[in-house]
Amino acid sequence: MKVLIAAGGTAGHVVPALAVADALRADGHDVVFAGGERAEAELVPAAGYPLRTLRVEGISRSNPLMAARAVAKAGAAFFAARKLLQAERPDVVMGGGGYVAGPVGAAAVLARIPLVLTEADSHLGLTNRALARFARRVCLAFPIEGRGGKRYLVTGRPVPPPVTDRAAARERFGLAEDDTCVLVFGGSLGARTINEAAISAFAGASFHVLHACGSRDYPSLRSRVPSDTYDLREYIIPFGDALAASDLCVARAGGSIFEIASHGRPAVLVPYPHAAADHQTSNAQWMVRAGAAVVIPDAELTAERLAREVGELLGDPGRLRAMGRASAELARPEAANVIATELVAAAAQR
Repeated sequence: MKVLIAAGGTAGHVVPALAVADALRADGHDVVFAGGERAEAELVPAAGYPLRTLRVEGISRSNPLMAARAVAKAGAAFFAARKLLQAERPDVVMGGGGYVAGPVGAAAVLARIPLVLTEADSHLGLTNRALARFARRVCLAFPIEGRGGKRYLVTGRPVPPPVTDRAAARERFGLAEDDTCVLVFGGSLGARTINEAAISAFAGASFHVLHACGSRDYPSLRSRVPSDTYDLREYIIPFGDALAASDLCVARAGGSIFEIASHGRPAVLVPYPHAAADHQTSNAQWMVRAGAAVVIPDAELTAERLAREVGELLGDPGRLRAMGRASAELARPEAANVIATELVAAAAQR
């Protein structure tokens, strides 16, 4: 079987799509990606998959001119996607999220190629809302109110297999067995409010900090590293090593919370306040209700607040262990295989 996966924009869309691709490849299926020129341009080829690029961009919610340009590009990308499908002749198409999934998914519907969609957040994105009625299956990371029936299936968010060799992961970052490590991250671009708060909050920390700050803020932060125990990096690839090496995570609350859960890590979450339908707050509350995380609203995030919350958690090992166990119970390690099975079934129905 040949599968075309349309996913791009951010690592939050690409990483889950790669997990599904790996599950398909393990069963002998052929996978090709369609994407743009952002995170997918590096991550997809590095994972060993061909990437067919389309010129497309996200629709701005604040700038009408940029939004109009994005709509025009999406129209052109639709015709490019039709040609791509004619050339690749996939048996099924997966819309993995991001702006590229719209034109490719629409082209698949028009060509009567089975379409399966995946949604990584607690809110159905614009592309998935538009295409859901045409999809054979919509695989959800979370239950979403109003999205029930046989078309929708709650699978969890697919993530790479967790790193289980904690000792080797800690060795990679120069951590001793008894060192305490707090992992700070905020996506491929980074999270400016978290970056600024963390580098001030942990200036005199007695524990180690492993901070993946992203490409945007790295140049301004690298001259402000407060100590030898503060390890600032632009990116960490593969990222599972960082999760395995850590004792506590400080992060946004996008789809990466499933990676946190897969490694059984407790978390301090700072939801991105401008996410569509405020879905990151809903994501974070899912972990809070399970007892796996605490939340600091972005507007309330200060260096002092972050230092206090992290200090209280690290000072209570029993609570930290309980949060870690609760986090692990939220993991859905079978998600990638379940979605791969849905793709195979959709192709067979054709």
